[in-house]
Amino acid sequence: MRMNKRGLTLVELLITLTILSVLASLILPMAQMTNRRVKEIELRRNLREIRMKIDEFKRDYDRLVTVRVVGKNGYPETLKQLVEGYDFGTVEKTKRKYLRRIPRDPFNPPKPGEEQEWGLRSYTDEADSTSWGGEDVFDVYSLSEETAIDGTKYKDW
Repeated sequence: MRMNKRGLTLVELLITLTILSVLASLILPMAQMTNRRVKEIELRRNLREIRMKIDEFKRDYDRLVTVRVVGKNGYPETLKQLVEGYDFGTVEKTKRKYLRRIPRDPFNPPKPGEEQEWGLRSYTDEADSTSWGGEDVFDVYSLSEETAIDGTKYKDW
């Protein structure tokens, strides 16, 4: 009499589960590191974009504004001004906009219903200042206290 063997033995199942758990333990840290790298790339790109638009605003201010206001150095008063636009007093009387929206900080996401927050520095603040003078926006930085893959703090980028 011939018995029909179907299914797997307990030993075969255990070997398969062991192999899968070893593979998963190797893949999971690599996936987490990849996710962190993607967020770091996004943070660098967003910081660069905001900083370029602040510089573009300053160039346009210096080029288009003929009557200087005392105490105003040509940088935007807030990040929101880059989105809402600014009328430089030109003949067209249109607001020039620099950003569609304020880019997000992947390491310091806004809470639901709140706007994105960045650390701000004004033209008169020290280069490593963590408190904003409030006169204008000269520079932005991340408010995250986390450490990057290269060992630096995101807030120092």
